[in-house]
Amino acid sequence: MTKQTIKVKGMTCGHCKASVEGALTKLAGVTQAEVNLENKEVTVEYNEDEVTIDQLKSEIEDTGFDVVA
Repeated sequence: MTKQTIKVKGMTCGHCKASVEGALTKLAGVTQAEVNLENKEVTVEYNEDEVTIDQLKSEIEDTGFDVVA
């Protein structure tokens, strides 16, 4: 398992948190996703054999938020 923290712009409320966490946990290989609204980031635990960091970032952006490089 790999744990990665991704900075995300635009998350401001509980709905944002639920949207991002829900989208990420639906991906194969993701075991946990936890948004920290105060720090504007999401920490994701995932299996690198099943999903890549680029796929995680793409899923966040598809949900309507901007990933900070």
